Amino acid sequence: MTEAVNVAFSDYETSVAEALDNIHAGRLFAGQDKILIKPNLVTDSPFPVTTSPRFCGAIIDYIRSHSEATIVIAEGVGDPASETMEIFHALGYTRLAKEKGAELADLNAAPLVRLEKPDCKRFPEFYIPEMAMDHFIVSAPVLKAHSLSIYTGTLKNMVGFAPPEHYAGSGGIWNKAEFHIDIQQAIIDLNRYRSPDLSIIDASVGLADYHLGGPVCDPPVGRLVAGSDPVAVDRMATGLLGLDWRKIGHLSENMP
Repeated sequence: MTEAVNVAFSDYETSVAEALDNIHAGRLFAGQDKILIKPNLVTDSPFPVTTSPRFCGAIIDYIRSHSEATIVIAEGVGDPASETMEIFHALGYTRLAKEKGAELADLNAAPLVRLEKPDCKRFPEFYIPEMAMDHFIVSAPVLKAHSLSIYTGTLKNMVGFAPPEHYAGSGGIWNKAEFHIDIQQAIIDLNRYRSPDLSIIDASVGLADYHLGGPVCDPPVGRLVAGSDPVAVDRMATGLLGLDWRKIGHLSENMP
């Protein structure tokens, strides 16, 4: 597969298919039994703060055209005031799953497995949902700047897999607050345990300054970025925001 490509955005159905064709994703999907799509639904704010269900729907359609795998849309929301299933409903994912014959999963409540990597600086042990380890993962975030990590893309999207019972921290202000401590290294460690198998970023609009709102990119970025190498995908996507990946810790270091 191609490490990373970006294509012009026209509409989700056309552009998702073009991007995934360009990285030969169909051949990869054909060999899968279970596929997990991980959108970025950190709050109940609609696109472009969160992944559009139309984008996710186009990904499902593409998978269906190449594979008979079961498909699950999975998220573990970061907002402690909301439940994942509530956000699925508020943002149109409950209807999408019904229309497309997909399942919904709350990663915050999923059965866990404990893993160890003693050389990880932030998380020498990590608890992660079992389903992360037996599903092919498609990370499907939106293009955004981030107030703490500078940029949030496909690697940071994996933070949704962190269970609040282990990573909410002592303050209780965010379900994944432990990741706000040395955030660049935290993202690196998480993705050493589990990184996406395929990534596709919706850069059709883009958030220029802040991941939870604020100004959109003007003009809209008008691209989709996809690939099999999540680091390469994120490095390409940062350029669309005018950022230098060499100055972003979790992108400037190589992850063994």
